[in-house]
Amino acid sequence: MREVLKDAEVSRETIATKPAGGRGQKEWPRPDHCRIITIANQKGGVGKTTSSVNLAASLAMHGAQVLVVDLDPQGNASTALGIDHHADVPSIYDVLIEDLAMAEIVVAAPEIPNLYCAPATLNLAGAEIELVSKVARESRLRRALDAYDTDRFDYVLIDCPPSLGLLTVNALVGGDELLIPIQCEYYALEGLGQLIRTVDLVKAHLNPKLNVTTILLTMYDARTRLAAQVAEDVRAHFGDVVLNTVIPRSVRVSEAPSYGQSVMTYDPGSSGALAYDAAAAEMAYQGAAK
Repeated sequence: MREVLKDAEVSRETIATKPAGGRGQKEWPRPDHCRIITIANQKGGVGKTTSSVNLAASLAMHGAQVLVVDLDPQGNASTALGIDHHADVPSIYDVLIEDLAMAEIVVAAPEIPNLYCAPATLNLAGAEIELVSKVARESRLRRALDAYDTDRFDYVLIDCPPSLGLLTVNALVGGDELLIPIQCEYYALEGLGQLIRTVDLVKAHLNPKLNVTTILLTMYDARTRLAAQVAEDVRAHFGDVVLNTVIPRSVRVSEAPSYGQSVMTYDPGSSGALAYDAAAAEMAYQGAAK
């Protein structure tokens, strides 16, 4: 397992200290500028969308202004936030391909104040091909965000598809921080080196501000020794960028999207909701400490 992690080196400049606690306060510290955080991992099923939605919901419920940019053609983040995203809805596809202004597509999430979404539609499935012929194809999301009033938000969370194609590259160029969800199973580590190499290339050629600031361990099953071993190895390798909080396997977390909700509103007392609340608190205090 340690061999798998050898290629996945993260610059130590990305390490941040994490104060304890924070969940007991009604409002958490808000960053002094908008934090644009890309949530990426090319492996599917590791909790990218689930983490994007629930971290965003938790941050919004504690006083932050949050925008979720759904870059996954499946549109699962839009579904979980209760946002209409049928084919005729103006979406992030129109921003990337048709140069529509971001302000034209952002809508408020109906269940949670302070939470907004730039939805994805199935049209986005063809964007990978259509982007190839576009000028500055890797930085179209960054240009759209720069032209948008992101200062009205404390956080912009970009949910990526399970690939390292042009949509994910746009997200890496568009973000200042990278959050990597890692499933607590062996196979989840195998593509990590490739992701880190892609991040290094983006940082060297397209976005020097990009840093891996957060790693979140997801789908943790305390009954298995493997989960504990994966968590231990990831912490040993990446150090303090790994959040103290781990997200357990939770039926409630899986059920919530089918009701058009995050687990934070679907079952706020569940183990999954409490874990995402604690992880969001760590992120909030981490940003305040910088």
